[in-house]
Order: sequence, then C-alpha cells, then structure tokens
Amino acid sequence: MADTDTLCEWSISGMDCGSCAGKIRDAVGGLPGVSEVSVTTMNERLRLRLDETQTGRERVETVVRALGFGITDRDTAPGAAAAERGARAGGSAIPTPEPAPARAAGGRPATPALAPRWFQTAKGRLVILTGLLLAAAWVLKLLVPGPLGGGGFVVACVLGVAPVAQRAWAALRLGQPFTIESLMTLAAAGALLIGAAEEAALVVFLFAVGELLEGVAADRARNGIRALSDLVPRTALLETPAGTREVAAETLAIGQTVLVRPGDRIPADGEIAEGTGGIDESPVTGESLPVTRGPGDSVFAGAINAESVLRIRVTREASDNTIARIIRLVEEAEEARAPTERFIDRFSRWYMPLVVALAVLVMVAPPLATGAAWDEWIYRGLALLLIGCPCALVISVPAAVASALAAGTRRGLLIKGGAVIEAAAGLRSVAFDKTGTLTRGRPEVTDVMALAGLDEPGVLRLAAAVEAGSSHPLAQAVLRRAEGLALPEAAEARSIPGKGVSARVEGRRLTVANPRHAAAAGALPSEAAEAAAKLEAAGKTVAVLFDTDAALGLIAFRDEPRADAAAAIAQVRALGLSPVILTGDNRRTAAAIAGALGADYRAELLPEDKLAAIRELAAGGGVMMVGDGINDAPALKQADVGVAMGSGTDVALETADAAILRDRAADVAALIRLSRAAMRNIRQNVAIALGLKAVFLVTTVLGITGLWIAILADTGATVLVTLNALRLLGFGGGRAG
Repeated sequence: MADTDTLCEWSISGMDCGSCAGKIRDAVGGLPGVSEVSVTTMNERLRLRLDETQTGRERVETVVRALGFGITDRDTAPGAAAAERGARAGGSAIPTPEPAPARAAGGRPATPALAPRWFQTAKGRLVILTGLLLAAAWVLKLLVPGPLGGGGFVVACVLGVAPVAQRAWAALRLGQPFTIESLMTLAAAGALLIGAAEEAALVVFLFAVGELLEGVAADRARNGIRALSDLVPRTALLETPAGTREVAAETLAIGQTVLVRPGDRIPADGEIAEGTGGIDESPVTGESLPVTRGPGDSVFAGAINAESVLRIRVTREASDNTIARIIRLVEEAEEARAPTERFIDRFSRWYMPLVVALAVLVMVAPPLATGAAWDEWIYRGLALLLIGCPCALVISVPAAVASALAAGTRRGLLIKGGAVIEAAAGLRSVAFDKTGTLTRGRPEVTDVMALAGLDEPGVLRLAAAVEAGSSHPLAQAVLRRAEGLALPEAAEARSIPGKGVSARVEGRRLTVANPRHAAAAGALPSEAAEAAAKLEAAGKTVAVLFDTDAALGLIAFRDEPRADAAAAIAQVRALGLSPVILTGDNRRTAAAIAGALGADYRAELLPEDKLAAIRELAAGGGVMMVGDGINDAPALKQADVGVAMGSGTDVALETADAAILRDRAADVAALIRLSRAAMRNIRQNVAIALGLKAVFLVTTVLGITGLWIAILADTGATVLVTLNALRLLGFGGGRAG
C-alpha cells in the first residue's frame, strides 16, 4: 500500500442489483491507483483505496456517472453537493437531484431526504417519455396511414433508446461490451434496419418499465436497512453541572449522563444510573413485549422508554452503538457473497459472449447455408440477443440474500452475508454453549436444608452475613435469596481460595464452603454428606454452612435453563439436526441440564477442547456453534456458522457469523429456517430465470415469438425473480422446516 493511498467513500444511487454493483466494481477497479474496491447495493456505497497521484476523485466520479449512476462523496458536508439519488440517469429528461446521505459527526448517516416518487426518478421519466412517444406513434399511424405514419415509431425508438445507448457506449469504452444496455441497443438498431420499428419502440418501452420495476423492488428491499439509521434520535438531554441542555446525540461521550423522558427514544447505548421502567426494544431486537430495566441494566440506542424518567450513563460512542454496529454488519454481510452467487457471476461472464455468438450464428448461418431470408433470421437473432440476457439469473441470488438479510434484521437476526445463509441451510448439527446460552448465566438458590436446630431463614441469614463481602456468583445468589432478612454483622472475613469463604458472625467462626472442604474439616456428618451427594447428582452445586463443630445447613444452587431452552432444542431436532451441549461444567451438572432439555452433551471442556469438539462434529457435516463468551470465540470461528447471543461479549459478536439480538435460544431455529427459506427462494429464482429463457430461446429460434415477446420474457423473468425474492421480507420464522 502506497503512502499516498487514501480510503475514499461515496454514496451511489440507481443500483438495483448485484449486476449494477459489478459494473461499477469492474469499471472503477480498472483505473490506475485504485485498489480494495467495495460496492454494496443495499447501502448504496462505493468504498475504495485511491492513490490520487495517479487517479483523482473526479475521475472516479466521472466513470460512475458515465455508467448511468449518481454519485456523491460521503465526506462532503450536507448541502455542499447534490447527488442524483433516485435512479440511474437513464432518461433523456434532466435528472432530478436528490441529496445523498452525508455522514454526520458520529459516523452515522445524516437524516436522508424523502425518497422521490417513481415518476420523479430518471427511470420513471424514461418510462413516461417512451410511453408517450409510443402512444403518439400509434396515434400518428392511425391518422396518417402508410410509411409516414410508421415513422413515428422510428422517432419513438430512437429517442427512447438514446440514453440506453449512451450508457452502453460508456460501458464499452470501459471494457464492458456485454451489458444489457449494449444488447438492448443492438436489438433496437437491428430492428430498425430490418423495418421492425413498431416492435423496436415497444421493446424500448418494455425495457424501461422493467428497469423501473427493478428499481422499485430494490428500494423496497433496502427500506428496512435505511430505517435503522433513523431509530436513534438526533438530539439528547445531557445533564451538566449547570443543568440539563439539549445536544446532538452523535456528540455524546462515554461517561456522560443523559435524561430520557417517557416516550422518548434512548439516544445512546448506556447503563441505567437511576430509575426503573419498561423499555420497548422492538425497534432494535424485534422483541414485541417491553422489558423492565433498572439501575445497572444495559439499554440500546433507539429503544423507547415506555414508562418513567430514566438517567442513563453513556457507555458507547455514537459511531459504535448497537444501531451503528448493526448497519456495519449488514454492509459487511453484502460483501460476503454466497458460493452460489459467485458461481453464477462466473457463469454469466462466459454465458453472455456465448449468447452473442449464438445470436450471430442464427443471423447468418441459415441465409448462407439455405438461402433463407436475411431479414427474417436477423430478426430472430436479435430476439435471441434479448431473451439470452442473464439479468434475471444474475440477480436471482443477491435479491434473495438482500431480502433475507432485511427480514432477519427486523426480527433481531443479524446474518453476515450470503455465504453464512448458504452454510446455515446445509447444517447437520448445532452445538450450544451452556452457561448464558441455554441457561440464564446467573445461578440461583434452589434448595436450603437446615441442620443443627436452625430453620431455613436462619441458615440464609448466617450464610448471607458470611458472603456479604464476596462478589462470587454463588455469594450473590445467597444474598439475593436472603433479601428482606436482617443480617448480623460479620467480621474478620477471609476467602479460602477454591473452597469458600469464612467470617466471624455472632461470636463464632462460620464458613461457607464446598462439601469436600467441609468433610475435610470434620464438619459434615454422614446424613448431610448423603443429602449433598443427592443434590449434586441432580446437577446442582452445593455449599455447606458450618462452624468449628458441625454443619448448620446445606445450600444448593443451579444455573437454571432459559424458559425457551427446551423449545429451542426441540425445534432444532424438528429441523432434522443434532443438538449437543458443550460446557466447562462438571459432568453431573451437564448431564442434568442436557437430560432436561433433551440434548447430547460434552462436559468439563476448556476452550481448546470446545475447538476440538467442533472439528470432530464438522467431520460429519456442517456444524453451527452458538455461544456468548470470550471462551467461545475460538469455537465460534472454527464452526461452519458461529452464532453469538445478543447478550454476549464483543469478542463473541465480532467473531461470529451471525448474532441473535433478542437473546432467545429459540431464535437459533428461526435463523436456520430463514436460511433454508432463502436457499429455497434462490433455487426457485434460478429455475424461473433459466426455465423461461430455455422456453423462449427455443420459440425464438423457431420463429414462434418475436422481439417484444423476447424483451417481455426477459423483463418478466427479472421482475418475477425480484418479486419472489421480496416474499422473504414477510418471513415470520414459523416452524416449518
């Protein structure tokens, strides 16, 4: 990388599919000094590294505009430049300028301008223009019979195809001879030469309609992603020593405190410092029911404070909040193309020249070999050019992937690209981390057994006094269970590493420790030892409260399964997959949890053991790993599909291929169902694209169908594929496999 290289970013308008992105990628990538070119259709972004000593930014923008797309530098301040953000500049009328989403201070797109109506876009104007010209030509033909009346179709065709030809010429000069625009121009020109002006004009109109429908469908697919940036409010009420004042949300810094009133959206990721109330997280996670949050709980930017006034301490900057991270994940996901998509892209590169060669052969072979009429076979060859265009095939995969990504994002399922979708659809097994994934990740007291004449509250009162200064999860569980009890004062507290804790309470030395330590101290009678063994056999962790003479009570703990854990395992099995639990816990605890949930298990695993287990499972087919902790990161990366729970660590979220924002184990099955639905949709799209072409290629060569049917079939296939892909936007996550 040269020292003069600069990372540049632009907003691109008018891209409808992966084919559009490919044109820009190939054209710009061929410029000197350009590297690391990335074009994303859903987010309408071009990013590249540029050596401006070889190629200036203006040259990049000129090339993109020559291809018929709008472009605006994302580093440009709002209002400093105009972008043609509505559609490809394909009409002969002057394009309507629309401001592109310039970057705000926090790295988040500024408020986008209202999207234009279809008739305000360049594609819409082209449809109106070609439609009016075609209608005028038909009227002229009725009023003026003969050759002069037919001249109206020539004018309609020439004026309508002119902007298309301009784009075709620009692509040709940039080394892209086989584009839909070039095929369209050749077909229209050839039709005029053989006297089929009426059909040529109709073909131009149908082409414009098809382009418009593609644009409308593409906009609908990206609307859900566009709406994400609008979830975070533009302003926040910042608390300062001088009082509360309104500031721009993207200027908030970590550690500052903001006031959020009932009904307001939370302006930043943070932690509640004061107040308790219901938080509507549905805009971010898709969870329909509000959740109660209080002091110390984390909240998302974009969530809605439904009940009471909250004071929230900011924990993430605007450029790194949950919404910004989701948007980045979606952008990255678009670049991770599915293997099927990459294959089709390679296929289309030799398919197009083959179709052109076949069309030329159809035009010249019969007249030369049999003396057939030239105009008839040239006409059939031109129709073959149009029907052979692979537009529908090229967009069959990216259209379905884009819709699946948008549908998943709305339901709290973040998927990092088509490659992940394809891998998730072909799984054989699903491995779950236990703690924090299938369980709540917070142990609770399940049993209290009083000994030596004490009652249950007495055991809890003394044990809580001993544990009062400890931050251990088991100590915190005892303190939660003892809430409301009057605790005696403890003194001389000390930790016994790996065993427990002790303190002087009410004049005697009390210890809370594991059964082995209590037995070694001679404070665990046989009856208590048997009770402790039974509790441990049930998968529980046992602590013994004892003094210097005898045990005073037993306390059992267990990290209970999530409410939906059993349903999650059952749904995974219903999908024909094998669920297995991977945990570092002891075998008895793992066996108890796995038995209750109906899954296989592997226990007492270190991070490297989990990695080895994933490799072993992968030998039998695709494997998904679901986890939430730092120790899960290696296994998440090793698995064919790594899924991080939404409550997981940043390391897990960054390492994983997908994330479940709603923090529900049952959403694992929903993610797999969405992936399978997307792959079914892709197979349907490929069948539609190839099936229609196969039928009309035959009918075209046989002379049964002509030019306007050819373009209608091509446009129809593209629209059908796009509409079929859009069905995924309504994915509800049902239980069908």
